Amino acid sequence: MTQQDTDTPGGPLPEPLPAGQTLVGEGNLRMAPLLVLPTLLAELGLAAAPIIGAAGIDLALFDDAENTISFQDLGRLLATCAEQTACPHLGLLMGRQSGLSVLGGLAPLARSAPDLGRGLRTMIRYLHLHDQGAVPTLWEDGDTAMLGYVIHLPDVPATMQIYDAAVAITYNILKELAGRTWEASEVRLHRPPPTDLRPYRGHFRTRLRFGTEHSAVVFDAAWLRRPLEGADAAVHRQALREAEALDAAVDTGLAGRVRRVLRGLVVGGAGLEGTSLESVAKLFALHRRTLNRRLRDQGTSFKSLIEETRYEIARQLLRDTRLPLLEVALTLGYSDVTAFTRAFRRWSGTCPSDWRVKHRQP
Repeated sequence: MTQQDTDTPGGPLPEPLPAGQTLVGEGNLRMAPLLVLPTLLAELGLAAAPIIGAAGIDLALFDDAENTISFQDLGRLLATCAEQTACPHLGLLMGRQSGLSVLGGLAPLARSAPDLGRGLRTMIRYLHLHDQGAVPTLWEDGDTAMLGYVIHLPDVPATMQIYDAAVAITYNILKELAGRTWEASEVRLHRPPPTDLRPYRGHFRTRLRFGTEHSAVVFDAAWLRRPLEGADAAVHRQALREAEALDAAVDTGLAGRVRRVLRGLVVGGAGLEGTSLESVAKLFALHRRTLNRRLRDQGTSFKSLIEETRYEIARQLLRDTRLPLLEVALTLGYSDVTAFTRAFRRWSGTCPSDWRVKHRQP
């Protein structure tokens, strides 16, 4: 692949925190995409309050899009709702009702960019202000582009529901930014093929692939160079300043920023070279020894952070996908299954195939 975009450092100096904005903590998500859920449950013939309460979720969270929910609670909520409604594609039904607006302040940032590619890359750069449980990525390979979403937390319930919702929203965002003539060439989902394909065909209206490495929307890369109808340099600069203000406010220190960047690089297939200490230090405009020294001052090291990141993503891929072990190994930057197995046994005390059998979601 010729290009990969992930969350990376950089940008203008921050301004004061924008009024009304909330700070999203590690492993959490803004409530905005979930606000349609009570109405959706009612449309399916069920009262929302008892079901949401049965999942252990405070109904008051649905009062404000800026409230936040942990990915563990999100997964438990969607699992409960899917079970109570007997609707295995509940996540899809929820996601297809949402688009760019659920990203809050990131919506004008993406919409005002000069072209689709820069709009998506800016959105990716700051998506952690909305969602700190997954990593978005944009791949470009020849004449094909792919906008994907990968949950990096290893112990989240009902990830199939979350991915269904996320990809439906991703599809809507692309359609909204690029315009009505935009079309996807393919939609890929981690999940196995559902019994009923009609809801998926009805929303995506393109070729569907299931059990894939990445949950993503695939489209012609030429669209990335297309100007956006809402392009506005002044609006874009202001939205960028506001995003930087939020970014500064949620700053978890150098270790947190390195961890966030590593997740994007690993998921994006940067490989061993792209995730090396030297490569990451360059992203922060630091010498590798300086980067490691500052990380040690925060009680960690680059080696520890890259190991933690690979272990997080390895568990997620083993549990939520049916990828062969070789594909998992290559995604994490290992050259073969033996090297990956050796590392995974060191992390977990067991081999990846045994761990998968024990933890795979039904």
